[in-house]
Amino acid sequence: MLNTYTSYQLIARDIPKAIDQVESQPVVKRETDYYLANIGNVKTIDDFVNNTRLFNYAMKAYGLEDMAYAKAFMVKALKEGVSDSDSFANKLSDKRYADFVKAFNFAAHGSTATLYPSAQQGAVDKYMRQTLEENAGETNQGVRLALYFQRKAPNITNWYDVLADTALSSVVRTALGLPDSIASADIDKQAQMFEQKLDIADFKDPDKLNKFLTRFTSLWEINNPTSSAVTSVSVLFAQPTTVGISTDLMMAMQKLKF
Repeated sequence: MLNTYTSYQLIARDIPKAIDQVESQPVVKRETDYYLANIGNVKTIDDFVNNTRLFNYAMKAYGLEDMAYAKAFMVKALKEGVSDSDSFANKLSDKRYADFVKAFNFAAHGSTATLYPSAQQGAVDKYMRQTLEENAGETNQGVRLALYFQRKAPNITNWYDVLADTALSSVVRTALGLPDSIASADIDKQAQMFEQKLDIADFKDPDKLNKFLTRFTSLWEINNPTSSAVTSVSVLFAQPTTVGISTDLMMAMQKLKF
């Protein structure tokens, strides 16, 4: 079984190819074909949330699959829209809700909301990336976290964005070698701690971001070994390792300077 670092690199080096593989999966193709064939026929918020198949697809696209049951919650968010800074979705700390409402903007566009690109191919593109990450997480949660961070990184503007997202903050803590107990500390102190150790602008630089995620996946592997044991035969034929860490992982870590 590939370790976290290697698994992430294999996917990250060619995301379009990985997405193509997701698109070819029968279940994904079937649900996507249904979505594209029917989403344009949805004219009201009630029509949207009452078509469970369409609604669940859209919610998954925005990483909100676990909240698909909370239809009254989502109806309120959709009805109030995002044009008012005090709207329900805008006041939620989790920005995924505002992004969802902006994509399916019934408040602004009425019956034509589902005809906009954001509600059609835009949602499909997000669904594919979300599915890619979820599939990766089925075998290695560290790879899913790395892919998620890679996707979100260009839009991170301050450390409070990171701290408001448990997945993002988990990645940063792991990369910095900080214990999870730090998450219970005062949020301003956490932000200050991250700022002292990292330059947030580096997340917008692909090379620096890759270096950061190499460190994360390497440390994740140490804390969460992909395989806790190997057979005696595989030891004889495997590349040299140090404390259970593969050679390529050690080489990657040696290149990091934080």
